[in-house]
Parts: sequence; structure tokens; C-alpha cells
Amino acid sequence: MPVKHLAVEPVVAEPDTPATRIAERLRDEGVGSVIVEEMGRPVGVVTDRDLAMAIADQRDVSGLEARDVMTEDPVTIEGDAEAVELPKKMAETHVRRVPVVDDGKLTGVATLDDVVATAGEELEDVAEVIEAQSPEYSP
Repeated sequence: MPVKHLAVEPVVAEPDTPATRIAERLRDEGVGSVIVEEMGRPVGVVTDRDLAMAIADQRDVSGLEARDVMTEDPVTIEGDAEAVELPKKMAETHVRRVPVVDDGKLTGVATLDDVVATAGEELEDVAEVIEAQSPEYSP
């Protein structure tokens, strides 16, 4: 299965978006990250943790913009990559959210939650096969 089937629509912002607006988007959209893009390409990621750390460091974030708090040059994955590559990339780079791109253009975002949910669905399918082939087995 390609990664693009796991990806969801990203919440996006421009580098000059005020940090307070980023926080509002996180709250209003119920997400943990905003992808910062320029000309359709991801240039950064702002997470709820990034904002918490900025508040701890600066106390007043009212003058900060996305570019001031984002993680620059985010790890990305091509949408046609196999889904098994996603958790590998997350483990290697220690990230929970990966922008999905098609020739560098942002098309979605895949998260660790997406990986876990997909793995859970696949395990349910495996359990169904085991139960069907082993009638004496009962979980």
C-alpha cells in the first residue's frame, strides 16, 4: 500500500504566519502539527511541542512567526513509497509526523497515529484468518 493512502489533508501555513495563529489552527483543527509551506513545498513543521518550548523559552510568543518556531527542512516521504517505509523513516529520524510529497509538492501528512491505526487493522485481518483456520482457538 502506498503512503499516500495513509496520508491526510495537511493543515498548512506560510512562514510569516504569526505563532499565535498557528496555535489557534492546532486547536481549531484538532491536530498536533501545521506544515509550513512555500510555493506548495514543505519548508517546515510546527508542532504543539514546538510552541510549548517557544513559550518556555520566550514567555511571550506574540511577536513570533511560524519561521521562528518551526523545525526547518522537514523529513518528507514520496506518496508512492510503500507504507512499510514510513515507520522506518520515522524511527530513523525520530519524528512522528511526515509531510507526504509528490515530486517535492506537499500532498498530505502521515502521522505515527496513522501507522498504528493501519497496523491495528492489519492485525485484525490476521486474527480473523487464524480464527477461521483454527476453530479451537478462542481469544
